[in-house]
Amino acid sequence: MLEMKRTSPIIALVGALALLTSVPAHAQTAAPAPAAAAPAAPAPAADAGAASAGAAGEAAGEAAKVGGEANGHLTPIVMFLQADLVVKIVMIGLLACSLGTWGLLVLKLTEFSALRKSSDGFLESFRGAKSILEMGRVAESEEFAGNPLADMAAAAASEVELSRQAGLSVTGEHRDSTITRATQAIGAVQSSLARRLSGGMQFLASVGANAPFIGLFGTVYGIMNSFIGIANTNTTNLAVVAPGIAQALLATGIGLFAAIPAVIFYNLFQTQITGYGSRSEGFVAELINAISRQLDKGA
Repeated sequence: MLEMKRTSPIIALVGALALLTSVPAHAQTAAPAPAAAAPAAPAPAADAGAASAGAAGEAAGEAAKVGGEANGHLTPIVMFLQADLVVKIVMIGLLACSLGTWGLLVLKLTEFSALRKSSDGFLESFRGAKSILEMGRVAESEEFAGNPLADMAAAAASEVELSRQAGLSVTGEHRDSTITRATQAIGAVQSSLARRLSGGMQFLASVGANAPFIGLFGTVYGIMNSFIGIANTNTTNLAVVAPGIAQALLATGIGLFAAIPAVIFYNLFQTQITGYGSRSEGFVAELINAISRQLDKGA
């Protein structure tokens, strides 16, 4: 019994020591808890980065939305109104040339139609004349005023009559000199005919040759400004860049719209001028033969 009493304090002392040594161990295991929470400190920076990324994404979305709305409503008129001043000037000039081309088409078609109709009527009346004097009266009638063929006949008949009034012999050995003077008078009328028929052709040739390059100048200038805008805004978003490029390309489109009809109309009118020139050459031969016959008859 005494031995058990002696051992009890020892057991109690050992248990107390074990309890005391166990407390630091629990404290050491619990202490790292703050260290584990330490990595959570950068959370504000991460939140700031996420916020800035969200703001950038929202701005990009807004820019894309604006660009999408602009692209959805882009029309030639809108692109013209939004274009740079230089590009606008190029477009206006090309549109004016295009209007001039189509206006010239109407004028020349009307002119050639009236010219053919008047020439047909004159030739029918001219071929019925029985003398040089009658040829002159037919040619100088108001019905055929301004007709080139009538002007040629009037000039030739007038030259013959002037020679007669001057007391010159127009027949016999002086017949050839009379025909030469009549031919020269006809040549003067033919020169004015060439100038008259070729009116407006230089304009068509200039528009057809230069309009594409003028439009290309507007395109280059507009695209240059678009790239400058890209550099200034520091964005390559196609929705933002596309309107400026489209405005620039519109200048080239208008240039082609002005040039292609001008080339077509030039070739069309050149063919008609050549055809009427051949007809006038044939009439000159007919007129000289008619005058020669009348001179041989002594008319």
